[in-house]
Amino acid sequence: MSTHRGFVRHGAHGWSDYFTFNTDHKVIGVQYLVSTLLFFLYAGLLALVIRFELLDPAPTLNANTYNAAFTLHGSVMIFLFVIPVMAGFANYLIPLMIGANDMAFPRLNALSFWLLMLGGLVIVSGNFLGPADTGWTAYAPLSLQAPDGQTLWAIGVIIIGTSSTMGGINFLVTIGTLRAPGLTLGRLPLFCWGMIATSLMVVLATPVLTTAMALLVLERVAGMTFFAAAGGGDPLSWQNLFWFYSHPAVYIMILPAMGLISEILPVFSRKPIFGYRAIAASSMAIAILGFLVWAHHMFTTGMDPSVQTAFMVTSMIIAVPTGVKIFNWIGTMWGGVLDLRTPMLFAIGFIGMFVIGGLSGITLGSVPVDTHVHDSYYVVGHLHYVLFGGSVLAIFGAFYFWFPKITGKMYDERLGKLHFWLTIVGFTLTFFPMHWLGLQGMPRRVVAYAEQFQQTNQLVSLGALILALGVLPFLYNMIVSWTRGAQASSNPWSALTLEWQTSSPPPIGNFDTPPVVTNGPYDYGESLSPREAAAD
Repeated sequence: MSTHRGFVRHGAHGWSDYFTFNTDHKVIGVQYLVSTLLFFLYAGLLALVIRFELLDPAPTLNANTYNAAFTLHGSVMIFLFVIPVMAGFANYLIPLMIGANDMAFPRLNALSFWLLMLGGLVIVSGNFLGPADTGWTAYAPLSLQAPDGQTLWAIGVIIIGTSSTMGGINFLVTIGTLRAPGLTLGRLPLFCWGMIATSLMVVLATPVLTTAMALLVLERVAGMTFFAAAGGGDPLSWQNLFWFYSHPAVYIMILPAMGLISEILPVFSRKPIFGYRAIAASSMAIAILGFLVWAHHMFTTGMDPSVQTAFMVTSMIIAVPTGVKIFNWIGTMWGGVLDLRTPMLFAIGFIGMFVIGGLSGITLGSVPVDTHVHDSYYVVGHLHYVLFGGSVLAIFGAFYFWFPKITGKMYDERLGKLHFWLTIVGFTLTFFPMHWLGLQGMPRRVVAYAEQFQQTNQLVSLGALILALGVLPFLYNMIVSWTRGAQASSNPWSALTLEWQTSSPPPIGNFDTPPVVTNGPYDYGESLSPREAAAD
């Protein structure tokens, strides 16, 4: 066993090290990335079950079984894939990007990962006790009447939230204290800025969700009353607690994705990022405003019109810093020498799909529109354009971009592009028609529906199948390239951030010589294009 700073497991010397309590941030990053991908596949299979059920208006599955699949799909995708996979990239990249040899608290870092695995196991094991069947929002009083699996679901979310909070503290301290000499805040890679904003939201918002889950468990198990109206509780208290976390959670899922995109675009445009300070500041603005919009999920609960107006205004305002990012990304590409390799394709796809999701989000922030389409498939379409068209496309792009750094191997570009186009076609066929279904009046979370919606639902299910098939070349590409791919150079993209200035994969300790930063991270000038660098 290797030792490092008194720890018994540090660094990857073989495959077995990835199954241990390892304190190396790179090992932990890979543990996060691989484990969350497995959860993604599990949740994706549940989505296919849901879409197969909705091929026909008449129900085939038992309604409780359908609701359980629906609940587990949303919960796993959000709590066990999109949020923690961002922590995986952050674990691997942040110390490298700031010139550090590890995270500030390596043992806490390892504990965060294993708590995530424990929480995931607890949530999934609830299926054996009568699965949770209330949707990922677990609204009271439904969540008070659900089977025993609902209790395990809430306990699992508490454990995952604890893991997330530990990670957020670790990221903030690492970036704040371990930066290389010369790496001022004004020179930080934009992914680091995204993680600063995200970590602040995690640390401030997650305890609220943890409190809500603890109260739910106490009401279900100990007979206390917090949310049941019959016992003097207030069901709307659950919604306020849940959405105070869960709307910031949207930005917890999207801000790191925006940071990933901000790293990919300048490399494949061969231009410095346009508006560096504006993009960094907009991340912090989104983090602040994200706490001021949660009640737009509750417009139909009978709240006072003046309160509705206040939250409608903040919901519109938060589009401004998001728009700043969009225009600056377009400005980065404008006049650049675009190299349309797989990471760049996913980055461009992210921008297009996220813009559509953002526009539908603005409509939902309007009280009159939300009143008519609330709890309809319009909301489902919007949510997936933001979280799949946004976060997941960025995640795929990041996998391809940093694959050579993590594995030391190059992926197959042809399979990468096949994955991209299958994803875009399948995604559009799946989620765009949902807006039409919602406008026509189809409610979400139903196992049976009116026959007038059948043809559109069949189109959506076809799109879901194409989307699922698109994952196959990605998995094949990642596995085969990691085991038998061509050797990658230390910097195949001719990128300028610090993680590319060490070997691929990096050694234990990351840098042979501690780096000193003398300029910003995106001044490409006349450096080689990614295609020229790969040719060399």
